[in-house]
Amino acid sequence: MKETAVTGEEQTQARREAILAEYAEEEAEAAEIEVAENTAALDVPLNLRITKSLDAQLRRRAAAEQIPTSALVRRLLTRSVQHDTAPVLTVEQVEAIARRVASESVALR
Repeated sequence: MKETAVTGEEQTQARREAILAEYAEEEAEAAEIEVAENTAALDVPLNLRITKSLDAQLRRRAAAEQIPTSALVRRLLTRSVQHDTAPVLTVEQVEAIARRVASESVALR
């Protein structure tokens, strides 16, 4: 009877080791992707103001794809710039937004 328990423990340990090996492999692949993307990227920091909702969505998607959030944002921005030829906002719309943000900032002070 003791022999069965040892065999069960050995099987459990073997399963754990297989899971850890698979996890390590996935982590290594994610690290390789990040290194490749970072190597291709310029080291130019970009600060954005986004909503908490958008931040949460980006973090969930990055976690689902098992990549860092910054790598996901870089990928999304690259795709958007490469595939969208029409501007999302006109110059007038951007200026109106900037005026509204400036006036709200002054009102908050």
